[in-house]
Amino acid sequence: MSKAWFVTGTDTEVGKTAISCALLAAAAREGLRTAAVKPVAAGCDGQGRNEDALQLMAAMTESMEYQQVNPVALQAAIAPHIAAAREGRHLQASRLAGLCRGAMLGGAEFVLIEGAGGWRVPINPRETLADLAVQLRLEVILVVGMRLGCINHALLSAEAIRGDGLRLAGWVANQPGQRMSCHEENLDTLCRLLPAPLLGEVPYLDPFLPEEAADHLSLKALLGK
Repeated sequence: MSKAWFVTGTDTEVGKTAISCALLAAAAREGLRTAAVKPVAAGCDGQGRNEDALQLMAAMTESMEYQQVNPVALQAAIAPHIAAAREGRHLQASRLAGLCRGAMLGGAEFVLIEGAGGWRVPINPRETLADLAVQLRLEVILVVGMRLGCINHALLSAEAIRGDGLRLAGWVANQPGQRMSCHEENLDTLCRLLPAPLLGEVPYLDPFLPEEAADHLSLKALLGK
């Protein structure tokens, strides 16, 4: 039976896609069939494809068409609701939820639905991507970018997730760039204050390889082992 999680971040550019790929690699090591969906992506190449979605496709075990992985591909690398308005498109949480459910029923046992930016990124004048996670009733994985301000961003994100009635299943401490000042002290504070298990601490990797990053993750809290 498949199980799915919604992956969000404390901000944009904190490594959501990289960590999603690492989680997919870790799940594949457990012998699980994996899939991922990036329902909305802003910023595409000349063929209308988003780099994050392509990375997810390379990391999952299941074969899916690009349009299944990234059903809404917006050209400009700007806030999704602004990019959609410029293209004359209307994003709706219920529509996105239906597209995600199709992928979730495709046979994979470990499915990730990756958001865009942080928890409250708008998709239209009334809805945010949080509404998508709520409609899907998914548990949430929070990617915390270990940089200045991460404690406030992480705690506010966790508070918002709980306030929306969803469970924070776990979080990942990801180092998207150079190691921050007082890294260990910040990590200890997050471990103490975030109401969810730490799934792993991923160091800065250049190049980033999902299989290498997976060495720093544990899926026990997610898989109930």
